[in-house]
Amino acid sequence: MTAAGSTAARQLVTLDDVRAAADRLAGRVHRTPVLRSSSLGELWGVRLDLKAELFQRTGSFKARGALNAVLSLPAAERARGVITLSAGNAGAAVAFAAASVGVPGTVVMPATAVPAKVAACRAYGADVVLTDGDLLDTYLAAVAETGRVPVHPFDDPAVVAGTGTVGLEIAEDVPDADVVLVPVGGGGLVSGVALALAALSPGTRVIGVEPETADAMSRSLAAGAPVRLPGARSVADGLAAPMTGQVTVDHVQAHVERVVRVADEDILRALALAVSRTKLLLEPSAAAPLAALTTGVLDLPPGTRVVSVASGGNVDLALFGRLPTPEPTHEREVR
Repeated sequence: MTAAGSTAARQLVTLDDVRAAADRLAGRVHRTPVLRSSSLGELWGVRLDLKAELFQRTGSFKARGALNAVLSLPAAERARGVITLSAGNAGAAVAFAAASVGVPGTVVMPATAVPAKVAACRAYGADVVLTDGDLLDTYLAAVAETGRVPVHPFDDPAVVAGTGTVGLEIAEDVPDADVVLVPVGGGGLVSGVALALAALSPGTRVIGVEPETADAMSRSLAAGAPVRLPGARSVADGLAAPMTGQVTVDHVQAHVERVVRVADEDILRALALAVSRTKLLLEPSAAAPLAALTTGVLDLPPGTRVVSVASGGNVDLALFGRLPTPEPTHEREVR
């Protein structure tokens, strides 16, 4: 998916950057497990592992990139405090990172954000600004007003290097992976995972999965440049980024095989099935790659060794009242 000359003048994050992030994060974040799901794999004709980032600090992969970004700031800048914009997971991660190093944090969130995610940001001690208006405009105004240092939720080389540690761990734990499926919002996770695997496991294909109604990355790749998508909405709220950025578009162009889209109803079906069979409390964003397996859009050969990145578990429990009933099965555990 590389566009000729598109990244020639811009520096991509390197494996050395990812390894430096891993050293910086050691002891501060969890090395999450890779869990085999024989039941789901047999259902879809693949050998399926789940990279369980729902067990990460703050309940999602976001803690890696946010903390690496904050720790990378010069001390004088860090002391001013940090600020980000987020539907939830990135906000909690920046709030956690700020609390970890003892500086103030601010998170700008849409008024429609999942209440549990708003509460999580506040629980880490961050100031939360809720808005019914344009999220980016509100954020930029808050940056000017507070003087705090912006930490972008995804479009930052330090954030990408931090998320690259997910790919580093996958390469070590599943060295024979054929395909790694990664949920895509703004693209920070897929960028980091893909660049690490391109260096360590070049035979592994990385495929991004995003909602049909929040497909900013697909639109950016088609346009050859980042786009804004203010109307992005999805049941997978963590993937409903209103924009992409140059850093992530460059990395996706360079290292990701393709990005596919899935419907919200397919995400909900996959979520119901995954929770039933694995007993893992995934959030919808983490189920998006599984939705791509359920629909057959990937067209993978039988027996393909697949790792699906279960990106988080910060789910609004009220959502489970909307889930379809999965078909009965005799095999319901992660093995």
